[in-house]
Amino acid sequence: MPSEEFRVESSYPIAGRFLPQPGAQQYFFSDRGLAVAMAAKSFTQPSGEIRVVHVPTGEVLFRKQPAGRAEFSDEP
Repeated sequence: MPSEEFRVESSYPIAGRFLPQPGAQQYFFSDRGLAVAMAAKSFTQPSGEIRVVHVPTGEVLFRKQPAGRAEFSDEP
């Protein structure tokens, strides 16, 4: 398995307590679970989205929507 199989990315700098160098727009991981956990625990600009992409296929495996955006709501 390649060492950089999963990419955590955003169009804005990503910040988070556990990132190796906070402030980059992409990070690479060899473990899918670790990549998703890092994306889930990280944050970016309020209007930004964080994604985990499987590098070989380009498939988006996880999306963290911008804060305050309600994807599902009970309100009409």
